[in-house]
Amino acid sequence: MTETTPAASPPPRQRSAEETAPVEDFTTSAPSNAGGTWSGLRPLLLRLHFYAGILIGPFLLVAAVTGLLYTATPQIESVVYRHELKVTPHGEPKPLTAQVNAAREAIPDGQLVSVTKGAGDSDTTRVTFDVKGLPEGYTQTAFVNPYDAEVRGTLRTFGEWLPVRSWFDGLHRTLNLGDFGRNYSEIAASWLWVEVLGGLALWLGAPRGRERLRKLFVPRRDPKGRRRTLSWHGAVGLWVSIGFLALSATGLTWSAHAGANIGKIQDSLGGATPSLSSTPGHGTHGGSTGADSGDSSADAAAARVDLDEAVRIARSKGLRGKLVISPPADTGSAYVVRENTRHWPEQQDSIAIDPATGNVTDKLVFDDFPVLAKLTRWGIDAHMGLLFGLANQIVLALIAVALIGMLFWGYRMWWLRRPTRASGTRFGRPPARGAWRRVPGRVMAPLVVAAAVLAYYLPLFGLPLVCFLLGDLAVAQARRRERERTEARAGTPKEMAR
Repeated sequence: MTETTPAASPPPRQRSAEETAPVEDFTTSAPSNAGGTWSGLRPLLLRLHFYAGILIGPFLLVAAVTGLLYTATPQIESVVYRHELKVTPHGEPKPLTAQVNAAREAIPDGQLVSVTKGAGDSDTTRVTFDVKGLPEGYTQTAFVNPYDAEVRGTLRTFGEWLPVRSWFDGLHRTLNLGDFGRNYSEIAASWLWVEVLGGLALWLGAPRGRERLRKLFVPRRDPKGRRRTLSWHGAVGLWVSIGFLALSATGLTWSAHAGANIGKIQDSLGGATPSLSSTPGHGTHGGSTGADSGDSSADAAAARVDLDEAVRIARSKGLRGKLVISPPADTGSAYVVRENTRHWPEQQDSIAIDPATGNVTDKLVFDDFPVLAKLTRWGIDAHMGLLFGLANQIVLALIAVALIGMLFWGYRMWWLRRPTRASGTRFGRPPARGAWRRVPGRVMAPLVVAAAVLAYYLPLFGLPLVCFLLGDLAVAQARRRERERTEARAGTPKEMAR
């Protein structure tokens, strides 16, 4: 009879590399005396920053590269389309009516949409037509020499963008994939601010000891490997964070899903962009902010107003710079003349002119716009590199390069964290799972509510977040089952030996 050996205690469970990885090893060491809310929140923030960077990074990279290319398009356009855009001034310009007639001969099947009179003497006149068969939002534009009514060429245009810029613009906004492609840029805009604010909190909250300010703002050269990369990632990110946040906010304003929600919020706050009524007698601003139904000089022009007369009236009412004239859409509509100067100071006034009497039936003055409407206009034009001209383009290019660098350094840090002694290809360890358990309830509860509200208004922030959580739970469940199977196999021989 064999002696029964006492039951051995189960062997200690082998913890996975992910579980044993100290959180502080991902970025910087946590202070030894850290405590309170930040010590509990930091691991969760670290994990969110890590996974968002890894998974959203490709979207941000595409947005940065296409945005960088877009910044150079004004100069490319001026070279590629110089023949269409510029002429040598000679003599007096032909009437706009004659120029439009010449353009009609070049695009006989088009319906006139607008006429853009250049701001300078050497600018051609753009006559834009709606033509059947063009993609939504696109038009056909004839470029007319204002001095002899010669059509210098016709191009397919998107708004005021010529083919090169419209292609790069589409690439940046939608990857030229239509509405479906807009989701990529909205995901990038919805998560960029999350990455920036999370990264700032981690960088500013990291311990540094001596020369704290210098280490905060200046990349370090003395450490090697991951610490040096982290120093560049953090310091450059700190310098460019305002630009990143501005691009994220302005990008969201014209996104498909979040943009609609932001528009509703803006409207509810009284910040909607005012609109001009093109119906004579129904102006939303005509009776109070500048419409002048009793203008004697206009009354004198009781004959039907043509394009040149509309321009003359607009100039007399103070409109300056580049003017866009939209002819009446039907017998009950008015001319709409608007300024289109999108660099600082913006000139965005517009008026409606009764084609029968020459009376100004409605007027919008940009200075009278609500603050939110002005901020939206300035933000969009700054995002597009228009507000401050070449300086604006350079700043955008630098921000794009910085974002590319941030992503490179982020992925490099991940690569440097990989196990080097294991065989095969391994990825770097993520921050430990279960970080949320260290967050105090009084902090976690409002965070969950805030995330839910943001997910509602920014659907392409919420949907990826839910996918992250579900994926994380699935991975955790799979690893738990694998661990249980491993423990069961290890325990079976001992049970048989009893």
